[in-house]
Amino acid sequence: MSEHEIIMVITNLPDRAAAERVADGLVTEGVAACVNILAECTSVYRWQGKLERAREVPLHIKTTRAAYPQLESVLRKLHPYELPEIIAVPVSAGLPEYLNWVVQETSPKKAL
Repeated sequence: MSEHEIIMVITNLPDRAAAERVADGLVTEGVAACVNILAECTSVYRWQGKLERAREVPLHIKTTRAAYPQLESVLRKLHPYELPEIIAVPVSAGLPEYLNWVVQETSPKKAL
C-alpha cells in the first residue's frame, strides 16, 4: 500500500449549503484534490432503534491514503452530523495524469 494510493471518500450532508461549505473547506485545506457534490438523494437507515428517511447531498472526495487522516479530521470538524458517514474506497485504476494530479494537490506544499 503506497502513500500515493488514491482513494475516494464518500459522505452525505443534510443540504446543498452544508455540502458546498464542506467541499470548499476540504479543497482549501489541501486534503482533497476534488469534491463532487452530487444530486440530492434519499437515505434510509436505522438510527437509535428507529427507521429513518432523510434527504441528503452526497459528496465524492478524491484524495490519497497519506492525506486521509488529516481529511478525516477536517471533515469531522466541518460535518454537522453527530455520526457522519465517512468511508474510503480504494481507486484501483484511472487516468495516470489525473491520479498524479490528485497526489500533487494533496501533497504538503513546499515553502518558496
